[in-house]
Amino acid sequence: MIEVCRTIRTPPERIFAVLADGWSYASWVVGAAHIRAVDDGWPAVGTRVHHRVGPWPLQIEDQTVVREMEPNRLLELDAHAGPLGIARVRLALEPVSATTTRVRMGWRAAAGAARFVPETVLALMLRPRNSETLHRVEDIAVHRQVPAR
Repeated sequence: MIEVCRTIRTPPERIFAVLADGWSYASWVVGAAHIRAVDDGWPAVGTRVHHRVGPWPLQIEDQTVVREMEPNRLLELDAHAGPLGIARVRLALEPVSATTTRVRMGWRAAAGAARFVPETVLALMLRPRNSETLHRVEDIAVHRQVPAR
């Protein structure tokens, strides 16, 4: 499994709120280009975000499915990418203090062509991409305005 980690100065609830907003998926997932639909109940197990991946005009219409979810702690996804296959992505949120969270993002090829690429090669491509993904999660979680109740 290829893993990156980022410590973010905000509580897990704010980070999970970003992950739980299916419509924001393309804002933080590097490579996701457009959200076509989000299943009601996202991020309940089995729900999907329907998206396009890749650069225009070569985009692939696909989906990401929730495999496991614990509010404010864990989101595990199967991210589909057409013929490239399926990536198993695990986002684990670990409170460091009341105002700081460590986010670990694990990635592994679960199906498709990527399973045949050596992990050392995948890691060279995916660690920077996944680090950028966590950087985007941080930007949204830290700077997004929380609606007044």
